[in-house]
Amino acid sequence: MAQIDRALRSNIKLRHLQLVVALDEFRHLGRTADFLSVSQPAVSKMLAEVESMLGLQLFNRSTRGTEPTEAGVSLIRFARSVLAQYERTRDEIAAVASGAAGRTRVGSMSGTVPVLLARGIELLKQHSAQATVLVEEGDLTHLLPKLRLSELDFFVGRLEPGYAAPDLLTHPLHCDPMVVIIGRDNPLAAKAGPTWSDLVDLPCVVPPPWASLRVRIEQEFYRYGLAPPADLIETSSYFVMATFVNRRGATAFVARSVGQYFEREGWCKILPLDVAVEVAPVGLITLRGQRLTTTTGQLITCLRQAVGELFGDQAGGVR
Repeated sequence: MAQIDRALRSNIKLRHLQLVVALDEFRHLGRTADFLSVSQPAVSKMLAEVESMLGLQLFNRSTRGTEPTEAGVSLIRFARSVLAQYERTRDEIAAVASGAAGRTRVGSMSGTVPVLLARGIELLKQHSAQATVLVEEGDLTHLLPKLRLSELDFFVGRLEPGYAAPDLLTHPLHCDPMVVIIGRDNPLAAKAGPTWSDLVDLPCVVPPPWASLRVRIEQEFYRYGLAPPADLIETSSYFVMATFVNRRGATAFVARSVGQYFEREGWCKILPLDVAVEVAPVGLITLRGQRLTTTTGQLITCLRQAVGELFGDQAGGVR
């Protein structure tokens, strides 16, 4: 234990942490060497140094590549956290030195990007044009680990209750129910009274099988005594969704704010169907105890302002 403590406090350098993270990403000495712009023997030597400092084997080497040991997984988690904090501090200091307004990193679900997040960033830029916003799009499974490692400053999207945890703070913002969309040129778009049975024989863009929303959509068909469509395209990307709604004449289920945005842009039409799919409110997730940068705090304030502008009464019950 004393050897590990001494190594973590005094001996391990940033280049060692960068090495273990790169090895975890590439799982191959040669590709790691290329990424770090050093020779493969140099990578092997540096890894041996780290393992010697700690008195632990961090990676198993084989002809198939490198695989982290249990100790390696722990050090990789530590390295990612330290490097994320290093980058945050570097950016803050650089912003002060240059007179810029700082930087924030947001993890966002697809459904919040075109309306809520876009408006929030517009408001931020009105006050602080030089502020830089990094947006990483994905789902909670992908983004929460990055938030926990401080690689993201906060998350915006649906607050699925299954992901609640003591280390996370949730901040509900507004409700955004689901609607069904279809291409403007699809014959069903001109039908006066479309029904759920009209959807069954059409292609349908749905969330991946592991998404809770997928099950709820299928249950909605069963509620009307119908089997869900058999011709499916599975995706969590709204770009993919919009593509197949127009190219294949597919239907899709989206948040109402997104459907209205797509409709205004002329990409689709919202079908007048009652969609009783229960969905979680849209909101923010931050890491408990993490200090927010000034720019991050400003963007969160702008997002709250955007909610009031965009959703009005829809936000009243959850803000």
